[in-house]
Amino acid sequence: MGHEFRARLKRGDRLLGTMVTLASAATAEILANVGFDWLFVDGEHGPLETAELATILQAAGDKTACIVRVPEAAEVPIKKALDLGAAGIIVPQVNTAEQAANVVRYARYAPEGARGVGLARAHGYGQRFREYLDAANREIAVIVQAEHALAVENIEAIVRVPGVDAVLLGPYDLSASLGKMGQIDDPVVVRAIRRVTDACRAAAMPLGYFGVTAAAVAPYAAQGYTLIVAGVDTLFLANGAKALLAELKTLHP
Repeated sequence: MGHEFRARLKRGDRLLGTMVTLASAATAEILANVGFDWLFVDGEHGPLETAELATILQAAGDKTACIVRVPEAAEVPIKKALDLGAAGIIVPQVNTAEQAANVVRYARYAPEGARGVGLARAHGYGQRFREYLDAANREIAVIVQAEHALAVENIEAIVRVPGVDAVLLGPYDLSASLGKMGQIDDPVVVRAIRRVTDACRAAAMPLGYFGVTAAAVAPYAAQGYTLIVAGVDTLFLANGAKALLAELKTLHP
């Protein structure tokens, strides 16, 4: 279900991904064919609802692991994303150990959790029901975002919650919560990021980071962050088109 995504994540492999935000099966299929280790499917911001998420996961198929960012740390969106066949979830605004434990509970079947049991795409629409149930707790990745000052205050407890597989740093929301909107190089924000980094390292917790470009994520990759997501589908389209147009304008008549 996840191309050994969770096993590779926990092993410390570098996993390179990009972000899917467009409600377009073709876009997801194109990016899945490129060769990324995973796709960050953003169900928090933008237009992606359950039906659109389903078509994106169907289009990506078995070519790459799709990890869905759900809109909130709540049971129903987590259950829906996993039932659609996501290889894992990214959960925003997880600010306490209690929240992190609830996320794990929603994502795991009993006895490890309390995930509801249904028939959906993940279960082969019933054809692979037992097979999926036997593997899901072992293979589904649970990633929480540290993107608020409260998460930084509680990070040492969050990283020790059983079942949390990685922490994805959200630098822009974090900077906003610290009164430094967008100023990710401000000393206050840098100290907060350092605290998250140190806590994760101490707990052997994999770390993730998003940046618009490879250059933006490079410093974090150099620090040992292994869950890397760079670029956004909309920017690929816009930047590629702008570059072509600029080149066309240089042509001689």
